[in-house]
Amino acid sequence: MFKPNASFSYLAFVAASLAAAALLVAQPAIAQGTAQQKLNPAQSEVGFQFKQMGVPVDGKFTKFDAQVSFDAAKLATSKVNFTVDIASATLGDKATDAELPKATWFNTAKFPQATFASSSIKALGAGKFEVAGKLSIKGVAQDVVVPVTMTQAGAGAAAVTTAIGTFPMKRLTYKIGEGEWADTSMVADPVQVKFKLALTGIGKL
Repeated sequence: MFKPNASFSYLAFVAASLAAAALLVAQPAIAQGTAQQKLNPAQSEVGFQFKQMGVPVDGKFTKFDAQVSFDAAKLATSKVNFTVDIASATLGDKATDAELPKATWFNTAKFPQATFASSSIKALGAGKFEVAGKLSIKGVAQDVVVPVTMTQAGAGAAAVTTAIGTFPMKRLTYKIGEGEWADTSMVADPVQVKFKLALTGIGKL
């Protein structure tokens, strides 16, 4: 029978990543008549941080994708969808990573992906946006609001739009760490999701 150990606090951290992935998706996508908007995974990151016995622990997801349709002048019709391969979660420890797919944590056999689908995108000015949508992890869907800051570098087809943000989530809301792991004395419930998303094909903000 598997016995809990400190390395599992990382599992909680993984939950945050999922949220992080959702956040990244919240970036604006392509406007009609412009080049196809794409995510550049090699320049993008989806990570998370949680506390294990009061000590911050970091993790990340290595496989994720985004479908965007964004026009800064038409936010009402802009949309973002983000998908994360939960089995790609890593905390940098092989033994711990091997436990993440199990039913107590992510149950990847039944829920292989975490998703985020935007419902609205609001401009706050100075390259800042507020993306509202539904985050689904392990069969649980919750409304979330993700703050995103976007910057652009380069021009024309070579222009790259970078979206970054951080938002909070709670692992227990999504049943990440069930049974004995629902006890937060070792692995904290709050998780911070962090992301950096590199996109091409997006028009001027």
